[in-house]
Amino acid sequence: MLTSIPDLRRELAASADPADAEPMSAYVKHRFEFLGLKTPARRAITKDLIKSARTASADELIEFAVLCWAQPERELHYVGSDVLKSGHAAFTPDHLDDLRGLITSNSWWDTVDAIASWPVGSIIDRHRDAAAVMDIWLHDSNMWPRRTAIPHQLRFKQTTDVERLFRYALERSGDTEFFIRKAIGWSLRQYAHTDPDSVVAFVDRHPVELSGLTRSEALKNIR
Repeated sequence: MLTSIPDLRRELAASADPADAEPMSAYVKHRFEFLGLKTPARRAITKDLIKSARTASADELIEFAVLCWAQPERELHYVGSDVLKSGHAAFTPDHLDDLRGLITSNSWWDTVDAIASWPVGSIIDRHRDAAAVMDIWLHDSNMWPRRTAIPHQLRFKQTTDVERLFRYALERSGDTEFFIRKAIGWSLRQYAHTDPDSVVAFVDRHPVELSGLTRSEALKNIR
């Protein structure tokens, strides 16, 4: 294991400000407990741990993340997420089921998006046939795998599978979940940094299918 979870919690708690715990919990609609440790302080404490994750095996990374996810405090979930991000290159398609387990546990957009764009995105970028799994996740009964599938290409830039990006946008355009409509717009907006004309043309072709939120998010930096 990368480090002892009890030791990690004690170190984080020692630098936390309990007065910050309540507003931090309120920000995520009181879904999680917090120690009261903000991101810069947390990352300063875990800097060496995050660095060591770059050379850890995928199994070590998953084991550590699962232990972090089992803790009640959200800061521990964030450390697990940071570790997965740091070690993203170690993952293969065989680890998608493990990552889905994390995506569907203690779920909120912050940890889900980090997994989507780093370990999951890294797997698909290096193993393009594994994108077939994203086709399945796109229609999952659980919202969070759907949310993961939509922005998994967020870091791909010129290597984005544009057909898949636009197809996913249309296939989920009628989704009633705010986080799904938002994710569609976010993914389109990100690709617009690479090819704004194609995004504008896509949005203009589908004024009825795409929600107002999706269109607004997609075109935020263009119009």
